[in-house]
Amino acid sequence: MLNVGMVLLSDPAVMATPVRESGEPLVDLRNVAALRIDQRLADPDGRYAHLRVGVVDRLVMAQTMLPPGFRLLVVEGHRPMRTQRQYFEAHVQRLRDRTPDADESTLWHQASRYISPPEVAPHVAGAAVDLTLCTVDGEEVWMGTEVNDTDTDTCHTDSADISAEARTNRDRLATALRTAGLVNYPSEWWHWSYGDRYWAYLTHANHAPYGPVEG
Repeated sequence: MLNVGMVLLSDPAVMATPVRESGEPLVDLRNVAALRIDQRLADPDGRYAHLRVGVVDRLVMAQTMLPPGFRLLVVEGHRPMRTQRQYFEAHVQRLRDRTPDADESTLWHQASRYISPPEVAPHVAGAAVDLTLCTVDGEEVWMGTEVNDTDTDTCHTDSADISAEARTNRDRLATALRTAGLVNYPSEWWHWSYGDRYWAYLTHANHAPYGPVEG
């Protein structure tokens, strides 16, 4: 189950957080030597490998804070609005199929636990990154679940139902990213962001510098 005090991306307070678009460009991570990029969610336009400059700078900083022998492995960054909408609507439909008697409002809120509503999605702003850890040889380390595996509650960052090895690896990842200024969405250990509405709400910033971008 989700933590009782967890703030969802769909929380009205998060959605009401103002955005003052900075105009900061997206950067192609494939040109950033300090970071490793995984191909599993590669799209034809390469949007998966793009993030805002400020997010990239913080990931590079986080990389320097990892213990020797570990590397960040980026799985997905920016998503176009159309892709986020497809992900969200598909998840709503899966929930609708499982619970056909549920009303649409309930389905929308349930879907929001794991996939952000398009209008507030950090990935759409180029502000969120899904990532894990690997060795210097490129072998992924065990984190308790695969990236994007939301079938059980062990995907929650603070889950107690994972091995000691996975807990240590999650802590390594979290310490580096938090120190670099990113925030985590607690239902997904792999999801971190900076500069979006969720980040602004959690850090008490008066606005988010990154809004939706299609570039």
